[in-house]
Amino acid sequence: MPQVSINTLISGASQGQLVSFPTDTVPALAALPKQADLIYTAKQRSQDKPVILMAASADELWDYVTGSNEELEIWRKVAMKYFPGAVTLVLPTASQVAQTMNPQNPTTLGVRVPASAIAQQILSQTGALATTSANLSGEPALLTMSEIAIQFPDVLTLAASECENQTLATGVPSTVVKWTGKNWQILRQGAVKFDF
Repeated sequence: MPQVSINTLISGASQGQLVSFPTDTVPALAALPKQADLIYTAKQRSQDKPVILMAASADELWDYVTGSNEELEIWRKVAMKYFPGAVTLVLPTASQVAQTMNPQNPTTLGVRVPASAIAQQILSQTGALATTSANLSGEPALLTMSEIAIQFPDVLTLAASECENQTLATGVPSTVVKWTGKNWQILRQGAVKFDF
């Protein structure tokens, strides 16, 4: 499938197609949350590896997670410090989307807001999307739209010409931290040093 314009990509994602676009870390494979199985199939990804819910703003993410008022206050403070950016928060959830995004453990959901203008532009139009790195499971992340278009010919990939003048991705994945009910546990040290 040829690389597409941003409007075609937004339209395709909104209609349930698998898409790929740059973020601040590594380019994303993305789909509507209820169709996260498209990501698992394309990547040949094990069901025990959850995908992340990415949105244009933190406000869009709170409806998907479940916590006490005190916990929500803590999470909001962390989000104010690290969003947008290369930090993923793994939080408790009762949301139905966790069934498709984290099939083996649907009680938690990873959420993130990317510090990428083009990713935010797309997400502000599509709403929150299920995302993960664009690569076959176990292989290094692909870093260019043309590489992704070759490896995933059925995915709507954002044309490189649409990405000009964008800050390039670091190529380093996000830091993943999980709320334990009392404090934060670092699950993956990535691009950002998490300190809270």
